[in-house]
Amino acid sequence: MRLSRDKVNKLAHSVADALTTLDDVEFIEDPNSIRMEARRILEELLSAEERLDLAARQKIESQRRTIVEGTQEWDILYRKYYNEEVKKLGI
Repeated sequence: MRLSRDKVNKLAHSVADALTTLDDVEFIEDPNSIRMEARRILEELLSAEERLDLAARQKIESQRRTIVEGTQEWDILYRKYYNEEVKKLGI
């Protein structure tokens, strides 16, 4: 799922705001640095998810016969291949 830059920024703000409400969290850096790091991590995670999605879709497309997206078979294969790719990353 592709998110706009504005939505990623909004999520980063929400993460930073949530962290400020926790008593166990003490900021050493300024809040803007925390927000920027949260945005960087979110973008990294979204990029990794896109690669996993693409790899799973390519595996389905490489099947001998055509498997139509949206069918139960496609959904099962997608989950299987997606989970295989996740395991390769050690997540």
